[in-house]
Amino acid sequence: MSWTSAADLRAQVQKLWDKGDLLRPCVHGEAMLPRRLRLVGPTSTELTERFDDVRAWMTDLRRTSPPHGAPRYRIVLREFRHRVLGSNAVPDEVWLDTLDDALALIGKQKDVKRFASLLQLTREQHPALLPWLEKRPLNALALADVWPRLLEVVSWLYAHPRPGIYLRQVDLIGVDSKFIEANRGVLSELLDLALPLDAIDASASGASQFCRRYGFKDKPLRIRFRLLDDSVALLPGACEPDISVTQAAFDRLELPVSRVFITENEVNFLAFPPLAGSMVIFGAGYGFEVLAGAQWLQQRSIYYWGDIDTHGFAILDQLRAQLPHVQSLLMDRATLLAHTSQWGEEPQPLLRDLPRLTVEESAMFDELRDNRLALRLRLEQERIGFSWLQQALVALHKVSMRDERMAAGGLVHGV
Repeated sequence: MSWTSAADLRAQVQKLWDKGDLLRPCVHGEAMLPRRLRLVGPTSTELTERFDDVRAWMTDLRRTSPPHGAPRYRIVLREFRHRVLGSNAVPDEVWLDTLDDALALIGKQKDVKRFASLLQLTREQHPALLPWLEKRPLNALALADVWPRLLEVVSWLYAHPRPGIYLRQVDLIGVDSKFIEANRGVLSELLDLALPLDAIDASASGASQFCRRYGFKDKPLRIRFRLLDDSVALLPGACEPDISVTQAAFDRLELPVSRVFITENEVNFLAFPPLAGSMVIFGAGYGFEVLAGAQWLQQRSIYYWGDIDTHGFAILDQLRAQLPHVQSLLMDRATLLAHTSQWGEEPQPLLRDLPRLTVEESAMFDELRDNRLALRLRLEQERIGFSWLQQALVALHKVSMRDERMAAGGLVHGV
C-alpha cells in the first residue's frame, strides 16, 4: 500500500525542519503560514474494494490529530459513496496550521525555545547578525552553547578594529586563542556582517588568512635554506648551516650568490651537494608568495627541482607567477626515461592546462597528463640517482663559468 501514513507526514515536517524552513519566520517574528502536506490516499476503486484497509489507514492518520491527541495537523475530508455502506468521508488534504503544530509533531519545541533565546541575545548585542541566523538557523542551534562567546568576540573586534595584536592577546573571559582558531569559519561570516568595510582586508580570505583579514598579527612565515658555498657564511665558525628566517628577514638578505635552487623534498634539500655561488631553499609545496618580497631573487638564476608528475609541473607553473625566469631542473624526458625502474603512480593527476610552462615542459606535462608513457606516471625527485644530480650541477656550473668568461671578454673587447 503506497498511501501516505502518519509517519510519512512526520517525515515531511522533519524535512522542513532540516531545511530551516520552520525556524526562518521566527527571526522576524512572523507566524508560519498554513502549509499543505503531501497526501496520497486510496483511489476510487480502492475505496470500494479495500474498505477495511481504508478504515485502518484513516485510523492511523487520526491517531496524531484531533480529537484523539494533541493538535498536530488538520485533516480535510471529502465525501464518497460506498455501494454497500453508503456515504462516507475520507482524508483528502492535510494541513499544518501553526508552528506549534509542526513542532509538536516532530518534538522540536525545546529547540525553538533555544533558538528564540539566541535571537533575543543577538538582537540586543548585534542585530546586524540576524540575517545570518535567518540563513543558517540550524547552524546557530548547533552553536548555541558557544554563541554568547562568539558574540563577545564580535563585540571586541567591533570595539577594537584591526587591533594589530596576536590572537593570544585578546583578553576576554572564557575566550582564548584556541577558541577563536577553532571557530574561524563562522566568525568570519559574522564579522563580515558586523564590522565596517574599512576593518576588513577583502584581499585575504579563508581560515588560513583569518588574522590578516581582520587585522591580527599572524605567525611570521619562515623560509628555510642552506648555503652551498663555504665561502659565503652567515654564521661564524665551521658548520653546515640549515637556516630558517622570517619572510621579512629573507627579503632583506641580498645573499652574495648567483644561483638559487628550490626543492620540494626535505632529504634532497639536506643532501644537496656543495656548489660555488649557490644556495638551496626548501620549498615544501605550493605557496611561493612567501618569496615575492625578496626582490634580490629577480637578479639570480633560479632552478626548481620537483617531482616529474602533473603536480610537480603545477608547482613549477605557480612558482613562475612570482619568479617568471625560474628554470626547471631534472624535470625533463631524458631524466624520466633514465629512471624507468623508479617509476611510480600519481594518485590524482592534474588535468587543467598550465600556461607558464616552456614548450619542452608542456610537452612533458601533456605526456604525463594523457598517460602516453604509463598510467598516472610519476617519478619522485628523491628516486633520481644522486650522481645524476651531481652531473647536472657540474654541467650548470660549467655553463655559468663560460657565460661569465664570455661576458667579461665582451666588456674588455668593448673597452
